[in-house]
Amino acid sequence: MQIHVVRKGQSLYSIGKQYGIGWKEIADANELGDSGDLAVGQALVVPIVGSYYWIEPGDTLYEIARRENMTITELANINKIPISAPLKVGERLYIPPGPKTLKQSLLYVEPRTPVTQVMIDETEKRADALTYLAMFSYEVRRDGTLKEPSIANLTTIAANAGALNAMVISNLEDFAFSAGLAHDIFVSRGVQDLLFTEILRVAQQVGYKDIHFDFELLFPEDRALYNAFLKRARDRFHPAGLTLSTALAPKVSDVKTGIYGAHDYKAHGEIVDFVSLMTYEWGYTYSEPQAVSPLPQVEQVVKYAVQEIPRNKIFLGQNLYGYDWQKPYPTQGGLPARALSPKQATELAIREKEAISYDVIAQAPYFTYISQDGIQHEVWFEDARSIQAKFDLLKKYDLRGIMYWKLGLAFPQNWLLLEDNFKIEKL
Repeated sequence: MQIHVVRKGQSLYSIGKQYGIGWKEIADANELGDSGDLAVGQALVVPIVGSYYWIEPGDTLYEIARRENMTITELANINKIPISAPLKVGERLYIPPGPKTLKQSLLYVEPRTPVTQVMIDETEKRADALTYLAMFSYEVRRDGTLKEPSIANLTTIAANAGALNAMVISNLEDFAFSAGLAHDIFVSRGVQDLLFTEILRVAQQVGYKDIHFDFELLFPEDRALYNAFLKRARDRFHPAGLTLSTALAPKVSDVKTGIYGAHDYKAHGEIVDFVSLMTYEWGYTYSEPQAVSPLPQVEQVVKYAVQEIPRNKIFLGQNLYGYDWQKPYPTQGGLPARALSPKQATELAIREKEAISYDVIAQAPYFTYISQDGIQHEVWFEDARSIQAKFDLLKKYDLRGIMYWKLGLAFPQNWLLLEDNFKIEKL
């Protein structure tokens, strides 16, 4: 696969000609509209085998080969050039596809009532690329019973595609994570016993294979209680043939205070079978405009996580969305940002005839525009370049796999590049 960034004056036809494929193949792969319109700076995935590299000033065959994990002899032979010959700026080299590493993928799905046909179709479309489909969420009640979501036939679709179904248990109450609710569960063994019995009943009935606790915004003083709760859960679920996993807030040290204090990385690494790092939401609904998952901040979380948790237990979290902020920004008393998918963000840039820029430090695309009512907007989202940067990070730290929040937000380039980078493990 080739990531191509659209330049001024380029069309799908001219890009296709550059790579020797039809423009329709590029359009279909990227799920583009019928108009064929493009934005300057838009990242496309060109569906070819391998990729091409154009020589830039200062390049050497040795450096290019090293960067592509090849020997200089392999690179020279593939391109039929002498090893000692000087490189010409603008000359094109072919880079064959590298070996795919075996990794896992987990995708959260949050169906509404009733479950829409669009959600069902999207699950069918993506299930082949999944190790786990995580059903968000079964909400714990204070008496230990569960408020169950509508799931239609989503779990059947996943199972038929060879994906395991994960049952997500949350401390959501009245549409918000409740520390008080979680505390009530943690301090009562009787309530816990009922909860575990309910979970086992549903898991057997539906066919869930993993029990995934997403308890967020807990009281920091409940850290030890949460760890003890997870140990009891493990001891109930493992004998029933179920795995146990958790979602972890993004931390860079073992801070024991604040809204992340109750999440004990080391303890979770010892107790559960795997964890999902929620490495996103630096840019969020009520923040200043910025990247949702900037690479340096994400890497800092990963660096800490691998010190406390075995690498083969860690899923790197990835957002499948961006935000559109308008002035005045939420931090200035303005309206909250509007979430949108990467595909919607790109279509917005095209419609507004705005060029897309790329922050090479955050590894994220962005653009600004003025809406019809004269209000200035700033949009940050994800594209092929930003997701490839996360895949490279996953490889660098040899993590278990990638976790996505959430299904239903169109990002076709992600799925193309996931298949190009990895062989997704089916358990």
